[in-house]
Amino acid sequence: MSAFFVRVDHAERRLCLLANAACRRRFIRHTFRVVSRLGDGIFWYVLMAAMPIIAWTGGRSITQGLWISIEMFTAGAFGLLLYKTLKHRLVRERPYIGLIGIECAMPPLDRYSFPSGHTLHAVMFTAIAISHVPELAVLLVPFALLVAASRVVLGLHYPTDVLAGALLGALIAQGSNSLF
Repeated sequence: MSAFFVRVDHAERRLCLLANAACRRRFIRHTFRVVSRLGDGIFWYVLMAAMPIIAWTGGRSITQGLWISIEMFTAGAFGLLLYKTLKHRLVRERPYIGLIGIECAMPPLDRYSFPSGHTLHAVMFTAIAISHVPELAVLLVPFALLVAASRVVLGLHYPTDVLAGALLGALIAQGSNSLF
């Protein structure tokens, strides 16, 4: 089993170096910085605020849209608490700290990398929103994928950080949909 983890670690390091090399191109660096900054919360806060109107224009009631916003807010607060707790207990340093050749292309919001909170929230909010308004998938799924990719490209996360964040986000969304 140990040999398996060594291979995964080497593959992950190679992926980090390859993805981060793309940041040498100004357009890619700028694009992923913008995506990542929007994924800090701005995009999701606007989506939550707009959900009553989105629901109403899609043939649902404004009240249904408010409940979707409340569900997203509640799940988001839980996701924040979960990923901050995990980061402070698991204390995995970010790739730009632990790997030679990785450039930090954007200042991180916190110190540790595991799991990716950006990815957790992108997957969670996307899953909740499209479970109620499937038409939003055309916009939200590509954006969530870009947010996840941005974290590795910018040198802020390992691929397994992003994978763990996506898995946690999906699980929180599933639990949220069951509760609401």
